[in-house]
Amino acid sequence: MRAAAALLAGLLLFGSFPPRPLWFLAPLGIALLTLVLVRARTARGAAGYGLLAGFGFFLPLLPWTGIYVGPVPWLALSTACAAFLALFGALTYWTAPLPVRPLWIALAWTACEWARSSFPFGGFPWGRLAFGQADGWYLPLAAIGGAPLIGFAVALTGTCLAYLTTALARRPRAAAGRPALVAAAAAVILLPLAGLALRATLPAPEAGDRTITVAAVQGSVPRLGLDFNSQRRAVLDNHVRRTEQLAADIAAGRAPKPDVVIWPENASDIDPLRNPDAAAAITAAARAVGAPILVGAVLINADRKTTTNSVIVWDPATGPAERHDKKIIQPFGEYLPLRGFFRLFSDYADRAGYFVPGDGTGTVHAAGIPIGVATCYEVAFDRAFRDSIAAGAQLLTVPTNNATFGDSEMTYQQLAMSRVRAVEHGRALVVAATSGVSAIVAADGAVTEQSELFVPAALTARLPLRTDRTLATRLGPAPEYLAVALCGLGLAAAAVLRRRGSAVSKPV
Repeated sequence: MRAAAALLAGLLLFGSFPPRPLWFLAPLGIALLTLVLVRARTARGAAGYGLLAGFGFFLPLLPWTGIYVGPVPWLALSTACAAFLALFGALTYWTAPLPVRPLWIALAWTACEWARSSFPFGGFPWGRLAFGQADGWYLPLAAIGGAPLIGFAVALTGTCLAYLTTALARRPRAAAGRPALVAAAAAVILLPLAGLALRATLPAPEAGDRTITVAAVQGSVPRLGLDFNSQRRAVLDNHVRRTEQLAADIAAGRAPKPDVVIWPENASDIDPLRNPDAAAAITAAARAVGAPILVGAVLINADRKTTTNSVIVWDPATGPAERHDKKIIQPFGEYLPLRGFFRLFSDYADRAGYFVPGDGTGTVHAAGIPIGVATCYEVAFDRAFRDSIAAGAQLLTVPTNNATFGDSEMTYQQLAMSRVRAVEHGRALVVAATSGVSAIVAADGAVTEQSELFVPAALTARLPLRTDRTLATRLGPAPEYLAVALCGLGLAAAAVLRRRGSAVSKPV
């Protein structure tokens, strides 16, 4: 029964993620998992239940990672992520001697999400609780403490709900009026309501220092899959053609003239700095639309062996200017750590790229506007846009290529991350995707425009530029580091209490 309940808890967590708007399943999943873990008799047993919950969560969340490469990478990644829920289970057991146990369990969850987002190979933040809350009441908390605060609030709601369930089930009369019970009930009610109340404090979609017109071009691709870019010229031509169509719409009065045009990641996998034909096509598109284009391109480095995943500002008059080289590159996709070792397990090892990370501020200037760029995978990491805002970014963009993951939930999961980032930093955000979904996201996280999958499209919107900073931006990683430090102190205190003979197993 406990094993089945742990699996169900993981499935509830999965059910809270896009494209389903069932955000409220997340605290229920945490509550159910907590009820299972606090009844474990050993740390090993608690870790086992956590692992089962991890399988229930990550296996259905991440199948897109194996669409074109077989099940081995999907199963391996899901198992690695589930291992962090096993760690959470063990931490839940080890915090048993501490008072106010729901708080320590929620801190343990936050610490485990931090660990999974950091280790190994730079971490894998996909599946953080915050990224399932883009449609929920907790979303405005991102402006206060970013994604870590949302995750902690969801986890604390769930652990307090588990405490209420346990207390009322065992001694309903004796429990009534207990301060701890009242505090837990208040947390369950007030945490989501606090987020809902904070919605009124978020910037209005049109509020800002001034506004500009931005266009996001989705050219689409000849076919999906890992080999979509074998027709690299077709992908580039698609984006040039759709931009020229936008220019025709502008001339006919059907669309406003943009100040900046944003193309997606991999819009030109032909290096336009080395290929005159590609450069000429991009220049022609920029001149037709009369605005600089942020071009997602793969650039060949001087060693002729490695590449960078870059976004280049392409001016209609002067050509290439500033660029953002993707700083957080995807292990096992854009590059392969320990390539010789992993080649033993999959023939697809040699299909991983030879990309190298860039450096810089994550900000480019187009038409005199500082624009923060987080290319695809980067948007999952808290530090990406923090660097951009620190460099003065007034608008955010996420150029992405989802064609390599087919018709999967990955696209909607990534859009939800972008919505969290928009609220976290109080900036309008533009998602430009090769095959969809492209979107315009307001500073309050609302999607004001959205394209369909697998069709060429151009989204245009009047967007505000903002220079003020949210509390989350100013605090940076401090709230998450504080939670991790508190979790560590709690574990140390629990170890001391165990040595003194305190109870090692108590209800939540």
